[in-house]
Amino acid sequence: MAPAERKTRVLVVDDSATARRLLSRCLQAEPDIEVVGEASDAFSANELIARHRPDVITLDIEMPGMDGLDFLRHLMKHQPIPVIIISSHTLPGSITTFEALKAGAVDVISKPRAPLLVAGLARRLKKSIRGLRANGARPRTLPLESRTARTLSPGVRTTGLTNGLIAIGTSVGGPQALELLMTQLPANTPPIVIVQHMPAPFIPLLAGRLNDICPMRVVVATDGQQLESGVAYLAPGDTHLVVEQRGGRLVAALRRGIPVHHQRPAVDVLFQSLALIRGVPIVGVLLTGMGSDGADGMVALRSAGHETIAEDSRSCVVFGMPREAIARGGASRILMLEQMPAVILNGLDRPAPK
Repeated sequence: MAPAERKTRVLVVDDSATARRLLSRCLQAEPDIEVVGEASDAFSANELIARHRPDVITLDIEMPGMDGLDFLRHLMKHQPIPVIIISSHTLPGSITTFEALKAGAVDVISKPRAPLLVAGLARRLKKSIRGLRANGARPRTLPLESRTARTLSPGVRTTGLTNGLIAIGTSVGGPQALELLMTQLPANTPPIVIVQHMPAPFIPLLAGRLNDICPMRVVVATDGQQLESGVAYLAPGDTHLVVEQRGGRLVAALRRGIPVHHQRPAVDVLFQSLALIRGVPIVGVLLTGMGSDGADGMVALRSAGHETIAEDSRSCVVFGMPREAIARGGASRILMLEQMPAVILNGLDRPAPK
């Protein structure tokens, strides 16, 4: 008889004894999840992490001593473990939620204000934990501090760039990945179009953050906007982004449409629109993320003759999306994040499909 699969080991960190007890009870009832400990502060959590080596940590923001955000940043720097933030301070659209995602949290769940809503929290938490297990979540161990254009990686070109197009799709772990990748591309990079799975209120915050630290300008895409070199365009929240050729120019177009893979914007919608473009070299990049969005789009891009790059599992936070693209034959290259900038720019030298 085959041995039973090991349970997902979870550490619950919250300064409220009531919250700890509630979370532990809802998780302990599951046959595939084991709560290995509870901690009320960062110091106790550190001790339990060393003792139990959990697979996932649930973490509150408001704690005595070191608060949850500082502890999250400490973990990502010294002992990366997938962290799900559960807090009453992480309401949809709040800056605290965005900071948690940017610092490396794989999910952020708001504590319900009414006891009747606890069941919803429990369902989402269990789904998130199981999704992390299924997609092989592993927090990024690269430095959190982004570089600047003055410290571009060796081999990254800053002259002789073409008028092609770079397309990036990402989900869980994406804000960090985008920072680490885009700060290594020069200011005169050909236009970049990006789909990041993220609640709508956070997209302008992410654009502002990237605009502050990246050599190129970063904006939220608008309908009918002509794409220009030196600018990166983020798909707005809850709206699909496609690119069209109009009179020899590349133009962003926004579409409501139905969600694809439960996502709007969806990476597949963007990538499949790019597969129809002719006469323009395109590099498609699929970064860390849960699920399979972007895999079919990568197949379409590669079949159309474009360069396609999937992030290697060694630098992914969650290998789900790149893994699916690789399995379906959509990736012409599999690279770690730090290898991508030079390869992306060199890939624009490929002959454009006619």
